[in-house]
Amino acid sequence: MPDNLTPSAAHLLASYYDAVPYDSHPFPQTAPEHLQALAFLFGLQAPAPAQARVLELGCAAGGNVLPFAARHAGASALGVDLSAVQVAHGNAAIAYSGLSNVELRALDITQIDASFGRFDYIVCHGVYSWVPPEVQQAILRVCAQNLTPDGVAYVSYNVYPGWKAREIVRDAMILRGGARDAPEEKLAYARGMLDFLEESAREGSVLKKTLEETMPIVRGGNASYLLHEFLEPCNAPCYFKDFVARAESEGLAYLADAEPSTMFVQNYGEKVREPLMRECGGSQILMEQYLDFLVNRTFRQSLLVNAERRGQVKYRLEPERLRQLQFAGVFRAVDGTPLQIDASEQTCDALRNLKVTLRQPAHKALAQTLDERYPASASVDFLLHEVASRMHMAQVEVEPIVMAMLEELLIVGALRVRLAPAATPVTVPERPMALAGLRRAPTLALSAGETAMSTNQWHEPTALTPVERCLLPLLDGDHDHAALARQLVDDEQAGRIRFVKSEAQGHPEAQGVEGEAERLAFAQHQTEVGLVQLRRKGMLVD
Repeated sequence: MPDNLTPSAAHLLASYYDAVPYDSHPFPQTAPEHLQALAFLFGLQAPAPAQARVLELGCAAGGNVLPFAARHAGASALGVDLSAVQVAHGNAAIAYSGLSNVELRALDITQIDASFGRFDYIVCHGVYSWVPPEVQQAILRVCAQNLTPDGVAYVSYNVYPGWKAREIVRDAMILRGGARDAPEEKLAYARGMLDFLEESAREGSVLKKTLEETMPIVRGGNASYLLHEFLEPCNAPCYFKDFVARAESEGLAYLADAEPSTMFVQNYGEKVREPLMRECGGSQILMEQYLDFLVNRTFRQSLLVNAERRGQVKYRLEPERLRQLQFAGVFRAVDGTPLQIDASEQTCDALRNLKVTLRQPAHKALAQTLDERYPASASVDFLLHEVASRMHMAQVEVEPIVMAMLEELLIVGALRVRLAPAATPVTVPERPMALAGLRRAPTLALSAGETAMSTNQWHEPTALTPVERCLLPLLDGDHDHAALARQLVDDEQAGRIRFVKSEAQGHPEAQGVEGEAERLAFAQHQTEVGLVQLRRKGMLVD
C-alpha cells in the first residue's frame, strides 16, 4: 500500500477545496442503476442497487451520493473527501433530510484499506486527474481491493489528445493567475491573460485555433469549474490506453464507457468503421483509443470490473439481453406537431440534444409510446404490445422492427436504460408522493435562495419553480390535490409566494389575484400544472 499524502500536499489540496468548494450535484452517468444496466448490456451481472453498498471517492458535499441513498432505503452509502468543509456541509444536509443510510467522512483516499470492507459500486468522478500520482494509484487500488467480486467501479479523468491543446490554455492561465492568493483574484488575472492572447494571437496560428476551441468553455464555465479545471495545482491527463494499463496492473479490467454511444464505431460513419474494424483486430480498447484521436476527446468515464471477469464481457449487443431492459426516451417533433403514425418523415428532438428522424410508422408508434410515458420506463413486452395496438397489427409482425429500432436508438444514445423499472408514475396520482429524503432537502425552502435544484428518479439535477418548491415537501402520499391547493393559498396569504395572473389585453403589467374564490381557483390551477411538471421532471414516485 502506498504511503499517505505528505501533510503539506494533503493540506494544500484540502485548503484549495475548502476555499473553493466544488459544485456538489448528481451526475446521472454515475448512478448505480445506470452502471448495473450497462454491465448487463455488455454481458455481466451486477448487484441490485436497491440493496447495494456504495462508496464515492471525492464526494464533496454529497450531492451525488445523497440522492442515491434517498432512492434506496435498503442500500448503504459512504462518501469520503479530503475537504472537511465540504463534508461538514454534506453531513448537515444528511441530518436535515433525515437520511440514515449514508455517511460522509473527511478522509485521505490513500487511507482506505481492507478494514472498510467491500462495495458493490465505487464511484470516483472528477478526482483522478486532479490528484498526485500516489492518490491516482490509491484510487485504482481501492477500486480493485474494495470492490465485491461482481461489483462495478466508475472513474472519470481527462484524456489526450484533446487535453494537449487545453494544456496550453491552462499553462497560460497559471502563468499569470497562479501566484495570486485569493481564488477570485487568480481567476480574474487568468482570464485577463486569455483576453490578451485572444487579441494578440496571429490568425491561423496554433494558438489562435486553440483559443477558438477553448474560450467558449472558459466564458461559459462557472468560477468553481474553472478554478479546479484550469488553475488547480494538479491536472494530469493521460491516454485512454495508458489508464487501462494502470487499471490492469491493479487487477482491474475495462468494461465500458459510462456514455456507451461513444464506444460504437458505427456512430462515426462507414469510412471510419471498416478501416478501424480491420486495424484493431477485435480489440475494443484499441478501437476506442483510435476514436479518441478521431474526435480529439478530452474526458472519459470508464467502468472497471475485477480482472477475472474480463473474458465475460461481450461488446456485441445480444437481443436476449435487450429484451430484459427497461427503456425510456423523449421524442418531440421539432416543428411542434404531434407524431403521425404514417410514412411521412418527422424529425424529433430526443434525449441528450439529439435529433432523430423517424420515417416508418412502427418507429413513430414506438416513439409515441416512449414519449407519453416519460420519465417512466417501459419493458420490451409493453412496447411491443403498444406498437402493435397502435398500428392494428399482430405483435409478431412489429417485433423485428421495434427490436431493431430500440438497438439503433440505444447505440446513438437516444434512450435511457435500466434493469428495474424507473419508480416514477405514468400519470399524476390523486395523492402524489416524492421521496422523503428529497422532500426534506434544505434547499427547497423559498428562503434558501431564488433558485433550487433537486434530483429526479434518473439521478439528474432538476430545477424547480417556486410553486414546485412549495408542493414538493407536501408530497407524502397523504395530501390530495385539493389539500395541496389549500396549502398554496396558505403560503400566499403568509407572504411566502405571490399569486400573479398573466398579462392580459389592456393590462401591460401582471395583475394580482383578489378574492377568496379567485385565489382558490388560481391555486387549484397552479397545483395541477405544478404536479404535471413534477411528474414530467421525474420527481414523483409510485
